[in-house]
Amino acid sequence: MSLRKFSFKVTSKENYARTGLIKTHRGKIHTPVFMPVGTQATVKATFIDDIIETGSEIILANTYHLMLRPGLDRIKKSKGLHKYMNCKLPILTDSGGFQVMSLSKLNKIDREKGAIFNSHIDGKKFILSPEESIKIQKGLNSDIVMVMDECPKNTQDKKKIKESLDLSMYWAKRSKIAFGTNKLKALFGIVQGGLFNDLRLESIEKLVDINFDGYALGGLAVGETQNEMFTVLDSVKDYMPENKPRYLMGVGTPSDILGAVRRGVDMFDCVLPTRSGRTGLAFTWKGRVNIRNAKYKYDNSPLDKDCKKFGLNKYSKNYLNHLFNTNEILGSMLLTLHNLNFYQELMQAIRYNIKKGTFERFHRKYFNKL
Repeated sequence: MSLRKFSFKVTSKENYARTGLIKTHRGKIHTPVFMPVGTQATVKATFIDDIIETGSEIILANTYHLMLRPGLDRIKKSKGLHKYMNCKLPILTDSGGFQVMSLSKLNKIDREKGAIFNSHIDGKKFILSPEESIKIQKGLNSDIVMVMDECPKNTQDKKKIKESLDLSMYWAKRSKIAFGTNKLKALFGIVQGGLFNDLRLESIEKLVDINFDGYALGGLAVGETQNEMFTVLDSVKDYMPENKPRYLMGVGTPSDILGAVRRGVDMFDCVLPTRSGRTGLAFTWKGRVNIRNAKYKYDNSPLDKDCKKFGLNKYSKNYLNHLFNTNEILGSMLLTLHNLNFYQELMQAIRYNIKKGTFERFHRKYFNKL
């Protein structure tokens, strides 16, 4: 039997909000979709089987971190990232550009060589070119590969954003050439342009000319306000290709996701549910719960009585409060799993309401609550 090539189809719409189906040779992905972040070949504090049981259909891993530790050779000798981490789900890998910007204390951008930087771990010098980023991602055997881009810091300096945009478009062309032809895998371009509408539209036009399998929106979630992010999404929603997945990188809160879906976005990733879970913040349909708060010391009700997976409602707020205030690892594990499950419940509800034509009502009910 031949392997299924990568494809995407919009299946229903309500205004700009839409559901869709991505097909990969590893399985189907129903959109809008949230991708748990497995930065270093693990979604922190959770088992991969539990990730799958939440309803997750794809996860994200990080090229920058994996190239530093454990290194590409070790993963290739394990026959790729899926076997290495025992994950049967499709995996998207980012290019490493954002981490070069955010983690390296000493980095230099060279138009031809790429990003020249020192590891945040041991100071070792690395050069990450568009071609090397694609080579690493193909070596990891990821299913969705991201082009190498420069992710600029949030700034009102239009000249700097324009220079960064031009560099990213040049690197996008080089990434496409390095990727070559592979019907089983997908290569996504990344739209840049900061908060400037004309630059965003210029980026889209240039990326569409190159022709990618999907289009991500980068350079957001870097310090701008939610309204600024939504303004960018409003400016591009009529210009993003209709028949390709749209991915908002590094976003975000439940309200971020609701607002972005309303503006036509299909794919999301963020460390928020796992990072919050490890620090005692839970997301529920009634709002956020800081389980460390003293008011939960004698609260024997479950965190979410409607949770039907994993038996998580067997644990009281009282008990979870105790686990976090005594630094017990189980607390982080339980809340991380709860949050990941909540995010998948949210995505399932979003898809259901778009299909029923009730997403606007759902958005109004929960946007300011979650």
